[in-house]
Amino acid sequence: MIEQLIAEATECDFKVALEIKKPKSWLKSVSSFSNGIGGTLFFGISDDRKPIGLSDVQKDAEAISRLIKERITPLPQFILKPLQEDGKNLLALEVSPGRSTPYYYKADGVMEAYIRVGNESVIAPDYIVNELILKGTNQSFDTLTTDAVKKDYSFTLLEATYLERTGLRFEPFDYVSFGLTDKNGLLTNAGKLMTDQHTVYNSRMFCTRWNGLEKGSIFDDALDDKEYEGNLIYLLNSGSEFIRNNSKVRFVKKAQYRVDKPDYAERAVTEALVNALIHRDYIVLGSEIHIDMFDDRVEITSPGGMFGGGSIQEYDIYSIRSMRRNPVIADLFHRMKYMERRGSGLRKIVSETEKLPGYTATYKPEFTSTATDFRVILKNVNYNMCGASVHDAAHDTAHDTSVISKQNLLLEFCADPKSRDEMQAYIDVSSRSHFSKYYLKPLLSSGKLEMMFPDKPKSKKQKYTTVHSK
Repeated sequence: MIEQLIAEATECDFKVALEIKKPKSWLKSVSSFSNGIGGTLFFGISDDRKPIGLSDVQKDAEAISRLIKERITPLPQFILKPLQEDGKNLLALEVSPGRSTPYYYKADGVMEAYIRVGNESVIAPDYIVNELILKGTNQSFDTLTTDAVKKDYSFTLLEATYLERTGLRFEPFDYVSFGLTDKNGLLTNAGKLMTDQHTVYNSRMFCTRWNGLEKGSIFDDALDDKEYEGNLIYLLNSGSEFIRNNSKVRFVKKAQYRVDKPDYAERAVTEALVNALIHRDYIVLGSEIHIDMFDDRVEITSPGGMFGGGSIQEYDIYSIRSMRRNPVIADLFHRMKYMERRGSGLRKIVSETEKLPGYTATYKPEFTSTATDFRVILKNVNYNMCGASVHDAAHDTAHDTSVISKQNLLLEFCADPKSRDEMQAYIDVSSRSHFSKYYLKPLLSSGKLEMMFPDKPKSKKQKYTTVHSK
């Protein structure tokens, strides 16, 4: 019975006994469960889930109710259930997800709100407390009115995009009815996020195409690196273009036609970017969306975990209910047909990827979240364990021949010492990381090339010279 209750609990903690002198040890879990998706505290059970039992269940139940009422504010909803397992008396404290967030633990003049991170209850950082406050008052960041006056800003991109995608003109009264301004002409945060000007500092997107399968140094290991800021439609278009420009569309020849094989499904990319833009937490100061492209995948990471608590790994994406952190922005993107209102974005990412030629279950998109961020991983369906597709084989052979030829040219060129810039210019290679991977490092490793100052490998005066065989 206990195993079944544990399995049914959204979150759970175990306590061998009720701690009355130091109740914070378990009351912080009550706070975090109330601020999140709820959970259950089991008393009389060890961490390895073995029933130890309580000596006086009635007394412990009364103490639990009293301490919650005294030290958790506002008062959360909870149910206490007596249980028995192997002849041991136990207690299950079921805490419901709260509507009046944040729920604080208060004692000794201190008030602390807790959230769940993994299987622990930790003090909520300020930006999460701020979001809990908005949630508890039925408000959201994008609905808050600012002191910015609409007439001081332009909305050219919004109005042009709305006309293009809906066939309708964005009328002056739409700004109020869509929640972008109040009746006095003051912009909401949603309105500020849609101006042509960059008025919300955190409305940014950092994009990097890394060389290989892991992150490295922006200066040496990035094949492409862009930063965008401003209007959400501009960010969506820029992010889509960055991924498209750093992807390939391969093809397979058939008898009478050819089949295009893109690395990623365009609609899946759009859905992932829209998800990042409308569900991210804009309260986090100095934050931005990150697009990290690798040879085998694209990772799109946005600030803010699952709205309402928990992690996406705990949910079935085919039955997850829609919870919108920024409802005004979500509604506007729905009107412009960028997304569907019923919260099917994650399912759409999977279904669109499944349509790609060459798709197998290995390439199924992945979704992960923590208390601080949400990540979508799209896998390159044209990438295999060898790092290239069959279609690329002939190209790779030609590429290898070209590299060897240029390596030989460098060895002749460096008969007299030459700098790295001189060497790159000589064989017409502009990317420092590409030059390092295919030319400089292989020649140094093979002993065909050497540094003039080997004890100072990163010296600005460093030069390289050919090693002549004796």
